[in-house]
This record gives sequence, C-alpha cells and structure tokens, in this order.
Amino acid sequence: MATTLLQMIVVWFMYKKLERSHWITLVLVLVFGAMTLFFHNEAFIKWKVTVLYAAFGSALWISQFLFRKPLIKKMLGKEMSLPDAVWNRINFSWGLFFWMVGALNVYIAFYLPTEIWVDFKVFGVLGLMLVSTVLTGIYIYRYLPTNNQQDKE
Repeated sequence: MATTLLQMIVVWFMYKKLERSHWITLVLVLVFGAMTLFFHNEAFIKWKVTVLYAAFGSALWISQFLFRKPLIKKMLGKEMSLPDAVWNRINFSWGLFFWMVGALNVYIAFYLPTEIWVDFKVFGVLGLMLVSTVLTGIYIYRYLPTNNQQDKE
C-alpha cells in the first residue's frame, strides 16, 4: 500500500496529474489492502487483481460497445493512425485479455497455494502482459504506413 501511494505521489509531482487508471489502482490497493490488514484475511488482497482487471476490461468493452469509441484508440490514436476496425479488434482483445487474467487470478488465488499466487501476480501477469503487447504490436505492424507511403504524402 505504501509503495503504491509513494508511486502515485511521485507521478503527481512529475506530471501534475494522475490518470483515471492510476486513481482506480490506488483506491483498490488502499481499500483491499486495508481490508486485508483489518480482517487478517489475505483473500481481500487476492481479489484486488481480479477486480482491477475486470474494471479495465469492462471499461474497454463499454467504450467500444456502448459509446462506440474504443478507449484504446483514445489513448493511442494520436500516436498512430489505424483503421477503425483495427482499433475495435485491439480494444476487444485487450478487454478479453483483462477479463481472462482476472478469471485466471481467481483460480490461482483460491485453488493453489499463496506462494504460487504471488509468483503469478508478480511474474505471470507481467509475462502475459508482455506477450499480449508483442502480439498486439505484430498485429498493428501490418496496418502502419510504410516509408514509401509517408514519402508520397
């Protein structure tokens, strides 16, 4: 809890703002961490990962299906120009990724020893995130303009 709070303070001083995802993470860490300490029950901190990823996955899907504006495009659209269908696929895929990691967290947290859950939370989620990011990059690559196309413009 202290580390997350310190991280958010550093981010605040560096950029003079916190993104919505930072606020969500901070609130969840503080609430679930406090409940874990107060009730002396590690289940609360284990649920935090699932709740956080379910919130991220839901936000991505709601932005796409309810508001028709993929959140991924809003976050990265200034960095690269991609067809809307590609943004929609990426947005949906990341929403699915977050929901699947949240579900996997429930299984590992409550059916396997805590030591395995800690390893999953620290290394497994990071590895899955890295693989998903690389796969997204590979998928996006074929839709990026080539140097020849940029020279013609």
